[in-house]
Amino acid sequence: MSAATAEKTRMRVEGMDCASCATKIENALLRVEGVSEVRVSVPAGTVTVQHAASDVLSMRKRVEGLGYKVLDVGGEGGHAHSQASNHHHSHSHDHRDHGGSCADAGPVARTPWWRTAKATMTIVVGVALAAAFVLGKLVPAVETPAFLAAMLIGLVPIGGRAFNAAISGTPFSIEMLMTIAAIGAVFIGATEEAATVVFLFLIGELLEGVAASRARASIQDLTKLVPETARLERDGRVEEVPAASLEVQAVIQVRPGDRIPADGVIISGESAIDEAPVTGESTPVRKGVEGTVYAGTINGDGLLRVRVTAAAADNTIARVVRLVEEAQESKAPTERFIDRFSRYYTPGVVVVAALIAVVPPLLFGGEWQEWIYKGLAILLIGCPCALVISTPAAIAASLSAGARRGLLLKGGAVLEEVGRIQVACFDKTGTLTAGKPQVTDVASFGVPEEEVLRLAAALESGSSHPLATAILAAAADRSVVVPAATDASAIGGKGVRGTVEGRLVFLGSPQAAEELTPLTEQQKTLIAAFNEVGKTASVLLIDGAPAAAIAMRDEPRTDAVQGLQRLRDLGVETMMLTGDNERTATAIGRTIGIRVRAGLLPQDKQQIVSGFRNGGKKVAKIGDGINDAPALAAADVGIAMGGGTDVALETADAAVLHGRVADVAAMVELSRRTMGNIKQNIGVALGLKALFLVTTVAGITGLWPAILADTGATVIVTLNALRLLRAPK
Repeated sequence: MSAATAEKTRMRVEGMDCASCATKIENALLRVEGVSEVRVSVPAGTVTVQHAASDVLSMRKRVEGLGYKVLDVGGEGGHAHSQASNHHHSHSHDHRDHGGSCADAGPVARTPWWRTAKATMTIVVGVALAAAFVLGKLVPAVETPAFLAAMLIGLVPIGGRAFNAAISGTPFSIEMLMTIAAIGAVFIGATEEAATVVFLFLIGELLEGVAASRARASIQDLTKLVPETARLERDGRVEEVPAASLEVQAVIQVRPGDRIPADGVIISGESAIDEAPVTGESTPVRKGVEGTVYAGTINGDGLLRVRVTAAAADNTIARVVRLVEEAQESKAPTERFIDRFSRYYTPGVVVVAALIAVVPPLLFGGEWQEWIYKGLAILLIGCPCALVISTPAAIAASLSAGARRGLLLKGGAVLEEVGRIQVACFDKTGTLTAGKPQVTDVASFGVPEEEVLRLAAALESGSSHPLATAILAAAADRSVVVPAATDASAIGGKGVRGTVEGRLVFLGSPQAAEELTPLTEQQKTLIAAFNEVGKTASVLLIDGAPAAAIAMRDEPRTDAVQGLQRLRDLGVETMMLTGDNERTATAIGRTIGIRVRAGLLPQDKQQIVSGFRNGGKKVAKIGDGINDAPALAAADVGIAMGGGTDVALETADAAVLHGRVADVAAMVELSRRTMGNIKQNIGVALGLKALFLVTTVAGITGLWPAILADTGATVIVTLNALRLLRAPK
């Protein structure tokens, strides 16, 4: 099917709570004519189908025929692979487009678990079972028919789902095994037990649904952080409008204590912003003009005017939710292995159950009823639900937990890979450093420091040059009142000059200053010392006399030292790869404690990363997601660092949305915790099955414990995976 005729449809499905559900839906949809690919995410409750035009109705019918409820259908026609080129390497994550569907516009309201069809059916069967028990005690003659009726109330819909699954390509579903076991139990006279097993199966399904909805809610809760209304400035007045209606470039007011309704940039005001709901950062961040704010964060103590930079469907939270849901649809290597294993496991257990039921009576004179009963019990152990959900449940919980802390991973494969990295190669500018120069020193040659900043800021007013911005920020930090400059003009490559309060002022490079007036040896030595530690020095002249040297540098991020140490504590080697000059890079490297390779071209960085990989090491490349694409592509995992830009989110395998170096280590820790959780889950799933297999054959346990071994293990595994939603202490 060509990309031109392909459509992609996303359905939100209710009642899809375990991995066998996913298998049934996938097999059924792949049999619909025109369907070429199906991605099912149990944790997100979504099914994404790539198909030829106009067969959405038949797909919907096929899903609902299996006993599930399709809540809504969203589509995106004609460009199923339109952004595949954005994904720079296929070994780390699946190629898929990131276009939105109408399902992305917001989560669909879900039915509370106690009002679902599953809950209703469980209650009805429970009441019928209790009634059968009471009737049996009062009128023994009707005991068997009463239990049979109670069983059939639950088994008829289960049998219907089993039949639909079988004709749709899944003959060995839990419903089929359940139906055979219950009918078999009736034939050998265990009607009461058959009815109880059906009831226990329904309780197990209900518990699975509750656990799955908890996992689902964790990421969707993020969308509830954005307020429903916003205060929009329009035609000189402020009016309240729905936050979803805000357009890019609109100006909104945010009062102290209010949640910020959109991503934007502050155009006036200053306030402490509580970003904990979105980033997990416990300390409020002080932000002023030109500061970036995110939807869902809380304005602290000042009135802010904010220019909107992203519409509701594209704000950071909406994009994170969308990307996490897509990530949950892609399978991790462990998950793919478990899927393959389960394809053979269930038929294998069915064969073992049949042999146990038939061989001892035929060859060894065993009691037929006893061994058939054991065979039926083993049949119930044959469902691989707990085993198959063990991996996706843990990965979904981790992807959600990571997203809530600004750690975005594009799928299970990336999540697995991050925990294995042995070398982390960082860019410098904007990754290990803040990405913009700051004034670090004001070395006065006899003029007061405040006066130096006052005159320098006067010359730089209105300039957007990074060094000018640094001087203006330093003056603002110290509450310096900046006078006006007249006749201010830039001298190409040298500096800027003008008249301030009747004095001729020049600010420029030391070389340009020396052309105008000689500097003393002491002044030159001081400037050289600044250069040695990677700082850029500018000299201020007042009426032709040297007044001061102002040193600036792109300073390391505040958590760089701690973040790099956390990586080393995890056994990950760290290295800085930068195109910057050797002196500046080495100075920063010394400050934060990292090995440095400087003066590199993009291809040099790619070669270094490839060299590590050829040496058998797993490498992560951490950059801003825009530059150094070759090195990001060459790495096992490419991690974009920074403020959730479109490019960073779409191109890298993973993104640290809030620009903290320590978050790279947090990503590694999250991955390792997840893999540990998956191993625990697989151990529980297989361990319980093995235990009940042995005890069933030995005659210690029967049908009831067998069904508990399956549904109980599924619930235990899911709840264990949900522990990953909690951030580590």
